[in-house]
Amino acid sequence: MFKFIHAADIHLDSPLRGLERYEGAPIQQIREASRVALENLVTLAIDEQVSFVLIAGDLYDGDWREFRTGLHFVRQATKLRDAGIPIFMIAGNHDAANRMTKSLTLPNNVTLFKSKAAHSVRLDSVNVAIHGQSFATAAVTEDLSLSYPTAIPDSFNIGLLHTCCTGREGHERYAPCSVEGLKLKGYDYWALGHVHTRETLSNKPFIAFPGNIQGRHIRETGAKGCLLVSVDETHSCSVEFRPLDVVRWELATLDISNAVSIDDVLALCSTKIECAHDAADGRILALRLVLGGQTGLHDSLLAKRHYITNEIRSIASDVSSGDVWLEKIGIDTTPSVSQGVNSVVSDDAKSEILSLFQEALADKSNLEELGFDLADAIKKLPAELKDSSLAQEHDWFKSIVVEAQSRLLESLQSNEGSI
Repeated sequence: MFKFIHAADIHLDSPLRGLERYEGAPIQQIREASRVALENLVTLAIDEQVSFVLIAGDLYDGDWREFRTGLHFVRQATKLRDAGIPIFMIAGNHDAANRMTKSLTLPNNVTLFKSKAAHSVRLDSVNVAIHGQSFATAAVTEDLSLSYPTAIPDSFNIGLLHTCCTGREGHERYAPCSVEGLKLKGYDYWALGHVHTRETLSNKPFIAFPGNIQGRHIRETGAKGCLLVSVDETHSCSVEFRPLDVVRWELATLDISNAVSIDDVLALCSTKIECAHDAADGRILALRLVLGGQTGLHDSLLAKRHYITNEIRSIASDVSSGDVWLEKIGIDTTPSVSQGVNSVVSDDAKSEILSLFQEALADKSNLEELGFDLADAIKKLPAELKDSSLAQEHDWFKSIVVEAQSRLLESLQSNEGSI
């Protein structure tokens, strides 16, 4: 019986997007998250006394900015070498795009499969045959698995492959293949990489994506880590997911339909944040909180967005001792049916106001005709926002117009008299 680790998509030193522009973020932990996740992998391998570690591509994240990225991997690989644990890895699309990868000398316990053709490496100590092929370029569109060697009889055969398989949303269609095609090779285990969501494609033979070891943005939510695989004398596999992430991303929606005041909303947020923090198991939590539901507070929430955002951030800091960082607070509520009842603003006036704002949303040139220059407004933003592509996106423009609409209606509703 022996054990091994199947990991992929480490993306060492990849920036975690969406956090650092906010004051008070745990910047140092965020910057080092992928490095610490790799260190956690090494610690797990040593503690579990695994026979070897597999990395199914994308160890790096495109071109390094400096050699320290590669040297960090070398240091971790050396720890495994000193523990007698070899590493078998293939280059994925991000690795192939990296110019420095080719010039870095790796420790002698690291086997990087060549890109010219698929080939096999034997590990006689546990009677394992590992078959793999690296990406030669950043975009490989043919099915590499077709040329993988046939299974070696009486050995535990592993296929190491960086692939989109049949295709996955959000991932380039690189090295496409089929599950049935992989099964035809007769391998006992297929260690896949490239897709960042953990997924089991087959149990016999076991074919799986372990996902990446550290989430990098809000589209990569939930626990991230590797697969710890135990193999018995009959070549049967027992597979266990082990989390390695340092910063965990989560998206939480909160229905505030029953809230009757802003204080009620803040109390609900506090409970939601506390639950999310507890579920993160002591990790830093990057949380996107979205308020939803039909509510009479709709216009008030949008009109007081900045106040509410800062209040919720303060709550997050209080309930988590700084371990929860709000990546974004979204307001996705809708007005309640009764919101217009007893309104001090006449229906005709309100309809005219809403019509004007809808015209602005439909075409930015309508605002420009009124003397509002969006480009000039962007120039006046703080540097951390000015450099963000967020300032150029349609969603950003739309949110500003919607907030202005709500501020106007809120102001009119709060004044006596009628229009």
